[in-house]
This record gives sequence, C-alpha cells and structure tokens, in this order.
Amino acid sequence: MASAVLAAAKHAADVAAHLDPRGALQLASQFESDVTRRLAIPPADQSAYGERLQAALTGKGLGALARQYVVLVDRNPNVQALFIYFRGDPAGKWTLIGASPVSTGWPGRYDHFVTPLGVFEHTPSNMDFRAEGTLNENGIRGYGARDMRIFDFGWTDAERGWGKGGISSMRFQMHATDPDKLEPLLGIRHSKGCVRIPNSLDRFLDHYGVLDAEYEAAADAGVGFWVLHSDRAVTPWAGRYLVVIDSGVKARPAWSPLPRRELRARMQGNADTAD
Repeated sequence: MASAVLAAAKHAADVAAHLDPRGALQLASQFESDVTRRLAIPPADQSAYGERLQAALTGKGLGALARQYVVLVDRNPNVQALFIYFRGDPAGKWTLIGASPVSTGWPGRYDHFVTPLGVFEHTPSNMDFRAEGTLNENGIRGYGARDMRIFDFGWTDAERGWGKGGISSMRFQMHATDPDKLEPLLGIRHSKGCVRIPNSLDRFLDHYGVLDAEYEAAADAGVGFWVLHSDRAVTPWAGRYLVVIDSGVKARPAWSPLPRRELRARMQGNADTAD
C-alpha cells in the first residue's frame, strides 16, 4: 500500500506540473468569498512574509518547493495571523492567497505551551478528526462548531509556558474555536499551544483540501478516510506543509487589529479551558 500511495502522490504532482499555475491564484477569489474573518495585508508585507516563508522552507531543505499551497503562521504576539501562499516556480516569489487572524499559545497559565516554530507536515500518520460541537464545563466548544475539522500535526516538542519553563511534548493541532465566545478573540494569544482559526477558514481549508496532498494520495491509492467529506472540491495544487514563524516585530501592524476590549473583558480568569 505504501508504494501505491507514493505512486498516487507522484501522479498528482505530475498532473499539477502540467497545469497552468496561474489557475492556482484563483483560490484567492474563493477565499475572499468564503472566509468571513480576513486580513488585508499591504503589498510590502505580503512580500516580506513570502521571504520569511522561503527562509523557513530553505532551512528545512525545502527551498525548491513550488506548485502547492503552503500555510504560514506568525505566532508573534503583535501579529497572530495566518497566510496562505502559492508559487508556480521554484525561482519565483510567493504570492498571497489570503490571510486571517489566529490565536496561538498563551504562556503564563498551567498546561499552556508556546506554539512551536518549524515546518510541520500534514499527513494521515497523525489522523485528523472532527469536532463534536459539545460544550465543556465553561460552556465552550473547544474545537468549534460540530463537524469542524481538526488538522493534526502530531506530537512535537514545545516550550512550557508555566512553572520553570523547559521543553515538553504537546499534541500540535490547527483547529476552529468556539464561534460565539472565542472566535471574536482571534488576533491575540489565547490557546494552549495549538493554532486556533476562524470556523469559515477551517471549512475553506477542508473543502478545497489546501493541506491534503498526502490524504488525497492515500485516498487515490484506495485508502478510505471517514474524515474526508464526499462533496469536497479538492484543488490540484493541494499542499502538505504548515510553517510557524515568529517575525519578531515590536509593534502591532495596522492590518492586524486587536479584538475589541469589551470582548476580551468577557473571558477573564480560567473561563477559557479550550485548546
């Protein structure tokens, strides 16, 4: 079966290689239509983040990566944003498809990690699952509304944000959050270490298979996945990498506004126990 999956992955890459890569940029219009929480990134910052993405990929031996979407997250406390990028040629520049606010790890509380930096591969080896939409003891739907997809990147080492610090293993995921109580707080650090994203962005990534290259290769080889919906419209430029960086910026850019003060005031103490 492993050889069949590899063959399916190669076939998908060959198909993408013969398509006009400009077609991949059309997903930007779909992003604007489907994703309700968006950030308007100025051209200069789009280019700067494209360069940061390239540096991170190069550092992992992936400098020639092209013809597939890549998701980039800036965990910097002054930014807290996610970007989807694409380029059609290894020598070309990365083009922004869309950006949204996120929440990453909020240190200073027990069992809260600093979101790890690095390049993380999305693979069925760490199987995704879907939210049940149930409420916890604080009335929070930690993984978002029912049927939201949890993108699982497996166990990874991360910095503990409590006690004396140090490094421990955490289960690193990217997922939606409570659409009523926590989604309005996206844009500040507020998670236990995972990357929280808007519910509409979760649906977008899921429906178009933006990070599902490995899942699709396995499915084409005959592996069945209950987590994949039958009505998905998977892009031929599906990718597999989530990249987390810290830009180091010292002031919050105008394009990444803070949540309104009154919304933040509603979630005091330990009211938020979600991932």
